[in-house]
Amino acid sequence: MAKPKPEYDRISELKAFDETKAGVKGLFDSGIKNVPRMFHYRPDKLDKNSSVSNGIHVSIPVIDLAGVKEDPGTLRNIIDKVRNASKSWGFFQVENHGIPLSVLQDMKDGVVQFFEQDLEAKKKFFTRDYSTKNVAYNSNFDLYSSPAANWRETLFCLMALKPPVPHELPEVSRDIMIEYSKQVMQLGCLLFELLSEALGLQPDHLKDMGCTQGLGMLSHYFPACPQPELTLGTTKHSDNDFLTVLLQDHIGGLQVLHQNQWVDVPPTPGALVVNIYSFLQLISNDGFRSVEHRVVANCVGPRVSVACFFSTFFLPDLRTYGPIKELISEENPPKYREVTMREYAGYYNAKDLHGTSAMLHFKL
Repeated sequence: MAKPKPEYDRISELKAFDETKAGVKGLFDSGIKNVPRMFHYRPDKLDKNSSVSNGIHVSIPVIDLAGVKEDPGTLRNIIDKVRNASKSWGFFQVENHGIPLSVLQDMKDGVVQFFEQDLEAKKKFFTRDYSTKNVAYNSNFDLYSSPAANWRETLFCLMALKPPVPHELPEVSRDIMIEYSKQVMQLGCLLFELLSEALGLQPDHLKDMGCTQGLGMLSHYFPACPQPELTLGTTKHSDNDFLTVLLQDHIGGLQVLHQNQWVDVPPTPGALVVNIYSFLQLISNDGFRSVEHRVVANCVGPRVSVACFFSTFFLPDLRTYGPIKELISEENPPKYREVTMREYAGYYNAKDLHGTSAMLHFKL
């Protein structure tokens, strides 16, 4: 009589994986040919084909920022494009944004250098407690709560308002992390000015609300996957916080859900991807959209990306945010209740990346 197969013990598999502190790269380096079950998605979650509309491929808007500070006509044109992209897509790419190509390349190289250094050096930064550390390395922040793990690992750093002192940052990528975050902060200030005017507000309105106070950096590393048809690099989700500026390498894999179709966001040399976050949708009273997106797994790699997100979640910010009063009228009543950033992000993180949007929880 055949012995019954042992019941799958997911928690034990998760713990064994986590205790190595080697992440997905450790699995790749071991030469595995089969993706462990903890990474397997249900088949209905894995439709990876990007779609076309009426036989025509669609793509997210690309906005050229050249001349934005020099010519009033150019500025008005750019504001119109930002408004349309933020309202209809929630995503756009920016070119001529002012960050040198050499800095972009050095930042991507810095991510590779961190994740491909000796494991003992990376272990110094391993933690799942984000409350006490400005720098944290691990694989899947929601490893124990998500129904399927993602094929990636991440280095998190809080770069503003209270950045780590230099010796707290990884030595191999310290200098470029500091330089790149400064450059992104300058770009972010410009983007929030454009977004303010796109809403019909004064240029400093969103900045005065604190949108540029906090800046976090998520450096993602996606090793080549032996069975990309079974898993994802990042599951479908929409982000909390205000805004993100994303640097991705040449491999690609990012997809945006637009009109119920997955649309590829192809890497454009020198361009950066801008993503409206759900908290910006809340305070704009749906004037802007936060949309779901994901990263597909790939048999080619490693893929790296750097997401710099503007948020006050990690700061002692107790103010409440609600739909901006200047945007409210009888014809456009508030759609969301007032909430602190900490309450919003706390609910978002507790529910992990999977499931329904956090926005629904705060609807009036």
